[in-house]
Amino acid sequence: MKNKTALITRGAVIAALYILLSLVSRVFNLDSGVIQVRISEALCILPCFTPSAIWGLFAGCLLYNILTGAVIWDVIFGSIATLIGGYFTYLLRKKPILAILPPILSNTLIIPFVLSFAYNIEGAIWYFMLTVGLGEVISCGVLGLTLYAQLSKHRSIWEKS
Repeated sequence: MKNKTALITRGAVIAALYILLSLVSRVFNLDSGVIQVRISEALCILPCFTPSAIWGLFAGCLLYNILTGAVIWDVIFGSIATLIGGYFTYLLRKKPILAILPPILSNTLIIPFVLSFAYNIEGAIWYFMLTVGLGEVISCGVLGLTLYAQLSKHRSIWEKS
């Protein structure tokens, strides 16, 4: 029971951190649109440390999109992109360089269609893939790997409970 409680608690904390860091990105108008660099996407590396991060990231993205008034298609497909990325990051957890690829790819492939069809933003899908992909490389890749390097120094914290 203690382990299940710890997993749920970790997931909830990760969801709260995702929302908080997304709000920080929102202050700088980087949380949505054609060019987006959500600082919270750095947390997409966390499934390398705990499976509870998969659901925490999904819940955080879902709640953030709801709280900030995203259209229903963004709430659904943006959250699914995060869920897919988190799940495959967990599967690749032994190889962190590869583990950052699933959230980058899932967002790069899904979010441009949301921008085009749900928000009716004019522009080519390939251009949206380029801009969203670049933002994901910055947030998941650069910031995510930096976070991974720091958290790896304290791996025992994740293994307790």
